[in-house]
Amino acid sequence: MTRLPRRAIAGALLVSAIATAGALISPGGASAVLESIAGDPVRFTLVLAGLYLVRPLFAWPTTPLSFVVGYGLGVTFGVPIALVGVVVTVTPVFFAVRWAVSDPTTESLETLPFGETLDRAGSAIGRYYRTAGPIRGVVASRLAPLPSDVATCAAAGSGVSYPQFVVGTVLGELPWTVAAVVVGSSAATVSTRGLGQLGAVVTVGCLLAIVALLAGPFVRTFRTESAGQGRHEEESSPSSDSR
Repeated sequence: MTRLPRRAIAGALLVSAIATAGALISPGGASAVLESIAGDPVRFTLVLAGLYLVRPLFAWPTTPLSFVVGYGLGVTFGVPIALVGVVVTVTPVFFAVRWAVSDPTTESLETLPFGETLDRAGSAIGRYYRTAGPIRGVVASRLAPLPSDVATCAAAGSGVSYPQFVVGTVLGELPWTVAAVVVGSSAATVSTRGLGQLGAVVTVGCLLAIVALLAGPFVRTFRTESAGQGRHEEESSPSSDSR
């Protein structure tokens, strides 16, 4: 059974508390304030920066903040600023997970609820990144309609370097960010709702991109493992000429 750093166990409890707070406190609560200062780019940008900085504390998704960026700053400035905001807001989560898993003091997963499930999930995530590669793996995880912090934790816990993480995050978040900024820029009021009809189009496009990204590495890995298994069976089977 895999052993888990005690810091990671404490972090898991903290994440549970954060998720609970996020369910109670929504980024939509700041809509009225942001709408009232949208005409002042400096104040709007400062408040928006504050929202990106506190976002990890409430486990808010990143897409609603991109809506807000689009509403206040438009598409031209909004897209690069929203991408920078995404990188900034996921960075503390990345390093917090990296710190947690680096703890030399460990605890058996058997002592945790669903320990065996956690063990299997960790093994699957590690195998995924070994097969896909760090940057490609992060890109695909960002393209997938998954919670942002889930993708961040998986990458940080799998040993992806920070530069690789940043590159993969920017590339993977690009379609979601562009779509959200465009929707926000055309809205009459500040909104943190979904992408509407555009959301289905973006989701399908991202899923197709994931297939295109991962098909090659996973097929090659499957072929290599199949060939290795075949050779092992041949070597372990008795020779037809032996008596």
